[in-house]
Order: sequence, then structure tokens, then C-alpha cells
Amino acid sequence: MVAPTTMSGAAALQLRYALRGGAWAAIYLACVLAPLFALLIGPLPPARDFWTEFSVAVGYSGLAMMGLQFGLTARFRFVTAPWGEDVIYHLHRQISLLAVALVVAHPLILFAVRPELVALLNSFTAPWRARFAALSTYSLIALVAMALWRTQWNIRYETWHALHIALALIAVAAGLAHMVGWGFYLESPMKRTLWIGLTLFWIGLLVYVRVVKPLFLLRRPYRVSEIRRERGDSITLAMAPDGHAGFRFKPGQFGWLTLWGSPFQITGHPFSFSSSAVATDGRVEMTIRNLGDFTSRIASVPPGQLVFLDGPYGAFTTNSEPADMLVLIAGGVGVTPMMSIVRTFADNGDKRPVLLLYGSRTYEEITFREELETLTGRLDLKVVHGLQNPHEGWSGERGFIDAEILRRQVPPPYAAHEYFICGPNVMMDGIERALSALEVPMSRYHSERYSFA
Repeated sequence: MVAPTTMSGAAALQLRYALRGGAWAAIYLACVLAPLFALLIGPLPPARDFWTEFSVAVGYSGLAMMGLQFGLTARFRFVTAPWGEDVIYHLHRQISLLAVALVVAHPLILFAVRPELVALLNSFTAPWRARFAALSTYSLIALVAMALWRTQWNIRYETWHALHIALALIAVAAGLAHMVGWGFYLESPMKRTLWIGLTLFWIGLLVYVRVVKPLFLLRRPYRVSEIRRERGDSITLAMAPDGHAGFRFKPGQFGWLTLWGSPFQITGHPFSFSSSAVATDGRVEMTIRNLGDFTSRIASVPPGQLVFLDGPYGAFTTNSEPADMLVLIAGGVGVTPMMSIVRTFADNGDKRPVLLLYGSRTYEEITFREELETLTGRLDLKVVHGLQNPHEGWSGERGFIDAEILRRQVPPPYAAHEYFICGPNVMMDGIERALSALEVPMSRYHSERYSFA
């Protein structure tokens, strides 16, 4: 008789996340497609040519996607857990591009099949419903252009974020006004009810993000208890909960930090926790490198200042039943979530082997250099540094952490290990390609991207 097999805890968790992720993907598609199916229900207006009807379907889909974008950035943990917050934000960006393409395609198709409608582009003579359509389209184009070229245009993150939200609200509101003003498919009470319900849902998401969640954070503030200067032009902020127990996080997760104001501020900044997850007093630490923007002000934060933390978020964490070895691959400030992992291992007395491949510009800029040396005595940790600008006599690895360094330093079998990758996009893309070439399953490696914008 063959003994029955049981599913491991890690496999069960992955299956649960896969089922949950599939369910949320289906709900999202249903919300996008519901307006299209609603067009076919109830009494129908006089039929028109195919391309006119197709352009309307495209416009309805684009508008539904635009409204649902508020939900993708609402930070619902039970929604983001299967993928991680960074994946959701990158999905938000890709869907924005698709929504803009659909919205722009709507009038272009109409202009192609009915050239006389080009006259509607004249805002002085066009009816108000056409003006709202133009306003929605122009707002969306401006929104996407600033998102794609914010860095090249040297727009501050805070300024961009405020404009991003304003343009998104204008685009959705103007799109709804255009749809109501045209009203060709809204004669049925049921169809009007559907769009009223969708609109109220979008407004509810906005109220949750901008009112309900900040009210919750306002009641759970933190105070800066310590400020430490680190190598690599970095600052560690240690923060303790003020009047509450704080929250527990998993090593590798991150939170949204709000400084110099209330949680009702439009812009928060995401940073990984660098402290051990074992702390019982609720204290958390974030290590932030001076990159010349908001981060340049971190050094001026005085001890005792009130701050607000929204977290924890992210799926960049170890499995409940991890592989035989953890391989941590970090570049620059990407070492911060790795420090949380190794500090937690040390505090828990975990003896599983950990290999840290850590790329820095120079030996003097290696953040946490001395502590990493100490941690090698507290757990089975091997640290391999790669320097872009090595000093004379350096005998270690040189340049970015790349596929060659990976093959030299990581012992086979490669697919038996669990990998964590965080750093510059060029480094991460190269490592992911190398792992794929080494036939490491995607379930065995995790990536954390810096930018959510």
C-alpha cells in the first residue's frame, strides 16, 4: 500500500495564494467587462455599423479600467498578498497604458468611419459632452506622459504624485460626464443603475484611501527614537509606536512612511524595514540612502518627531518551509530588506545557510559592513562583496553582481535554493535571466523593485 502524501505548509500557502490571486483576477475582469455585457441586456437602441459599436465598447472598457485603478493602489493586504505590492503597482502602470490606448482608440475609430466627427475637436463649437470627452482624453495622455518621463523631465516625486491623482480624477469624472451626456446606451434603468453603482464604488475606494485609512493611521502614530548614520550615505530611522502596540512584520516587507505632516498628506514614501522582525516592543527601523530627493531630508529628522507608518506590505519574504539555502542578491540600498532577513535569522538562532551577494561602488560605501562581519559569527552566513570601483589590492569580486558571479559563488544544485533579489533594475534583470538559464523555477526566486512610480 502506498502511503498517502501530504502537502507541505509552503506548498499549501502557494496554492492558497494562487487560488486567491485567480479569484481576484476574475473579479477584476468581471468589473471591466460588466459594462459591455450590460449593453446587451434590456431594450437596445437602433443598431449602428460594426466599427461605431466597436469604438463604443472600447471606450466603455477603457473607462471601467480607469475607475478600477483607484482600487489597485488602495493597499488592500488581502488583495495584494498573492503577488506583492510592487507587482500590483507595476500592473497598475501597465493597465494605465492599456486604458489610455483604449480611450484614445475610441475617438480615432469614430473619426475613421465618420470623418465629419473630426469637427468635434473644436472645443469652441463642440457640444459639452464632446468637450468632456476631449478633457478626459487629454488628461489621460498627460498622466501617462508624466509617469513615463517624470525622471527625464526632472519632476519631483511629490509634485508628480499630486498631479497624477488630480489628472486621474479629472479623466474619470470627465469620462463619466461624456458617457452620461451621450446617453445612447443608458436609456435602461438597469444600465443606469450599473454605472451609478460603479461610480459609487470608485468614490468609495477614493474615500477609503484618502479618509478612512489616514484616520486609522492618525490613531497609531510612531516617534523617531534614534537616528544612526550608516556607510553609503544612508540614515537609519528607528521608530517606536506611540500609545499602541505597533504591528508585526515579516523580514523583507516594507511600509509607507509619512514625515513632516499628517497621514492625510497625498504622498507617502515606501521603504523596506531593515530591522529584525523578532522585536516584541513594536519598534521598527528603516535605512534610507540619500538619493538627492525626499531622502536628502532624512538626516534632518529630529529624535522624538511624530511620524506615521502604513504597513506591513510585500511578498518579498521567506516561505514557511524554505529551501536548503537562502541566496540574497543585493545592489546598493537593496541590501535593506536583506538585513532584515539576516538579523531575524540571527535573533531566531536559525542555522540554515545564507549566502549574501552584495554589490557596492566602493569598500567604504558598503552599508552595514561591520555588522555583517559580526553576523557571520551568529548564523551560517557567507557574505560576498562585489565592488564597482575596488581599491588597490582588492581580491574579491569586481563590478555588478551578475550571472558570472552568481555561477562562481552559488553552489549547485541551483534549483534547490531560494533566491531574493533587490537592487538596480539592470542587475535584477540580469540575475533573473541567469536563474532562468540555470532552470531555477520562478517560484524559487523573489524580486523587489525600487520604484513604484
